[in-house]
Amino acid sequence: MSLIKKEHEGIMVCVFTDQKILDEAVIEKLAAELRAVADANKGGRILLNFGGVAFMSSQMLGKLAYINKKCNADETELKLCNLSDNLMDVFKITALDKVLDL
Repeated sequence: MSLIKKEHEGIMVCVFTDQKILDEAVIEKLAAELRAVADANKGGRILLNFGGVAFMSSQMLGKLAYINKKCNADETELKLCNLSDNLMDVFKITALDKVLDL
């Protein structure tokens, strides 16, 4: 599992490549990649595209909350897009839809 990263019109776009984000090792790797993207784009704009993701563990939700906090501290605009209905429900249940920009 990895991220496909590309810059488009001044926005760093990160596309998740797996349908399921459940494995702890994969989540740690993704978190490290997201931290690196956040560090490299301080004060910029980042878009996380979840178009191909159907399932995500609560551990990954925690990593996203951490990345969001880091981006806020660095004045980096972070947005998430293309969330499936299933993922959107998880974000609503956990109230992360109020914290993250979906």
